[in-house]
Amino acid sequence: QVQLVESGGGLVQPGGSLRLSCQHSGSIFNMYVMGWYRQAPGKQRELVATLKGGGRGEYADSVKGRFTISRDNHMKTVSLQMNSLKPEDTAVYYCDGKQDGVDYWGQGTQVTVDY
Repeated sequence: QVQLVESGGGLVQPGGSLRLSCQHSGSIFNMYVMGWYRQAPGKQRELVATLKGGGRGEYADSVKGRFTISRDNHMKTVSLQMNSLKPEDTAVYYCDGKQDGVDYWGQGTQVTVDY
């Protein structure tokens, strides 16, 4: 059973930066499409960014130019660098791994952007 464990959330002021990380426990990590989703209170979970084993990340329009997804296939981690954070980025952020039509989710990490 694959486990995904996020870290790096917290409270940051508008304009600040945070880096989220997700540790993948399974094998063949490079075969997984890894991604970050977020869910704000009262809203549906939405895609933030995804990244296949190689190539460029794909981003929601709301975070393009501010967020960067990256992965380390050797360490089996995926990260999300978040810059120029806005209050509307406040949400629980979830790491997601997809392989063979199956989604694996982390427990989520809270990101709060506020003064």
